[in-house]
Amino acid sequence: MHNQAAGYKQRVQTMRPGYAFSGGTFFGSGSFCARKFAARVFFLNKCSVTVPVMARTQGSHSDITGPRIRAAALRLFAQHGYAAVSMRQIAKEVGVQAGALYNYTPDKQSLLYTLMEGHMRELLAAWGSERALGADIQDPPDAMAQLERFVRFHIGFHMQRPDAVFIAYMELRNLTEENFVAIETWRRAYEDALESVLKQGVAAGQFTIPDTKIATLAVIAMLNGVMTWYRSGGRLSLDEVESVYWDMVRKSVTA
Repeated sequence: MHNQAAGYKQRVQTMRPGYAFSGGTFFGSGSFCARKFAARVFFLNKCSVTVPVMARTQGSHSDITGPRIRAAALRLFAQHGYAAVSMRQIAKEVGVQAGALYNYTPDKQSLLYTLMEGHMRELLAAWGSERALGADIQDPPDAMAQLERFVRFHIGFHMQRPDAVFIAYMELRNLTEENFVAIETWRRAYEDALESVLKQGVAAGQFTIPDTKIATLAVIAMLNGVMTWYRSGGRLSLDEVESVYWDMVRKSVTA
């Protein structure tokens, strides 16, 4: 596990900033031990992933201050980078004393992990709901329809969360080894969700894919590229961009 995690981290650290969102190498396999955390299981496409759950701060104001701290950290990490932001800066942004932050998070590393873990948790839950909606419409679900739904979902979900997406990719290198492997487990679950759709299409004779794992990485890398260049108010609407990308993905798996 140590060598595997170190290998992933080295690839992230050497990735040029300009390629931050197009890196299929950001997705990989991994497992972890949730030493001090409780376990929670999510089911996606008949597979499960056990993930760590951070401890919740108790108190009359925790439901208000905790989210404000996370929101402030998200903005500051995205604007200045994790390494350049201090706990004192986060406290100032929230309007509390620096020492008060430690009632809600053990340290800055835990705060970074919480933001990344929260992003992945939301992503997996949202895709699970989207996939279930598609299954309700068409039973049994058609692989081609599922793949189109995934393409449009992935682009739309990520475009609504630019700061969270930026941190989820650019700050991987600042995670501790244990936290890095944990986040990779989340990523692998999402990756597996797409690969299961591709495998279903191959089995049904709808897709011509020699290697579904490579195809999974290629599709995700292609879709992530939208975040590097798309701006609202341009020549194409986001719906039109989704349609263009869907056409490219469709042709790539049926050629």
